[in-house]
Amino acid sequence: MKAYTEMTRDELTAEIKELKEVYKKYQKMDLSLDMSRGKPCAEQLDLSMGMMDVLSSESDLACEDGTDCRNYGVLTGVHEAKVLIGDMMENNPDNIIIFGNSSLNVMYDTVSRAMTHGILGNTPWCKLDKVKFLCPVPGYDRHFAITEYFGIEMIPVPMTPEGPDMDMVEKLVSEDDSIKGIWCVPKYSNPQGYSYSDETVRRFAKLKPAAPDFRIFWDNAYGVHHLYEHKQDHLIEILAACKRAGNPDLVYKFSSTSKITFPGSGIAALAASPNNLEDIQDQLKRQTIGHDKVNQLRHVRYFGDIHGLVEHMKKHAEILRPKFEAVEDILEEELGGLGIAEWTKPHGGYFICFESMEGCAKAIIKRCSKCGVKMTPAGSTWPYKKDPYDRDIRIAPSYPSLEDLITAAKLFALSVRIVSAEKLIGKMDEV
Repeated sequence: MKAYTEMTRDELTAEIKELKEVYKKYQKMDLSLDMSRGKPCAEQLDLSMGMMDVLSSESDLACEDGTDCRNYGVLTGVHEAKVLIGDMMENNPDNIIIFGNSSLNVMYDTVSRAMTHGILGNTPWCKLDKVKFLCPVPGYDRHFAITEYFGIEMIPVPMTPEGPDMDMVEKLVSEDDSIKGIWCVPKYSNPQGYSYSDETVRRFAKLKPAAPDFRIFWDNAYGVHHLYEHKQDHLIEILAACKRAGNPDLVYKFSSTSKITFPGSGIAALAASPNNLEDIQDQLKRQTIGHDKVNQLRHVRYFGDIHGLVEHMKKHAEILRPKFEAVEDILEEELGGLGIAEWTKPHGGYFICFESMEGCAKAIIKRCSKCGVKMTPAGSTWPYKKDPYDRDIRIAPSYPSLEDLITAAKLFALSVRIVSAEKLIGKMDEV
């Protein structure tokens, strides 16, 4: 098909008329499809149902060291869970704290603790005139919501297929001591599905921030979430890289089993340097006597070891891969060569990042909504929900059934074509 950017006004007008006839058919279908969040579907949740059977009233709930998981104690998590999660995170179990079910909760607490009590003896952020955070864009809306909630100024940093623009990151953190952190989703990033290059990780590890309490918030949420067995992204381990670079305290690394077992009942973890861990535990021992050890033990007994977890993730991939490929195929069939959009083709994670023509994202999502397809609001992938270009759209293929997803993807592509053609006619009128 001829590229829209090469069409005349009459050709675009005829195209819009034809497309809107198809759109009317979707309006009559009474759809109600949710593609707004990266939630596991019911089939994925079913994969972990066996975990409900590994413990019963007859089970021995003692750890290998004799710890009774039914009782108080073990502030940083049971050893077996640390070994399992340590293998998943590629970190020494001694450098890990196991928390409750939500890594987002751990990130919130980490920012809150820095605000009220500071980091390693530095001035609490709440006592400073200005606190800033770097935010790779497009990025994860829930990260941005945390820093916005605490009144932290967010500075957008462009993302590339290699990771954040490191020239910009290095310059900003070295010159401004009010910049206290940066949000990172380093592997299969949210929403592009990019993984940081080796050079990017090494440059992060070698940062020379002006603020002694600057921290990299390294949310490795999708570390084992591959779509393909033989086409996987690999990431340099950040704590080891920081240690080699002489910056052992520079990073907080977060992970969880939320999209591995049950999102509402997983286990979250933080890996950090001994200095950072001691600082965190000083607050943690006042906050709790220990997290859910029974759930930690349940995960260990179910998976056995990292090999069991890896095999489990292959089952997730079998469910997710056809969905991602279906969306990618439809986008290519319907939009390829039209010159009006680009999109990522990730090897893992939970999202596809779609980039429309400038000024079109809100209108595209509105058209989808009118036909009963709910998507993440336009602007959500930017701080303050303000995409200055109005072009980034996050596509979440995981939750709908494959049949519903195909319908939604076709409607989405149709909406993109209508809005883009109308936008191009509007530009012609401006000339």
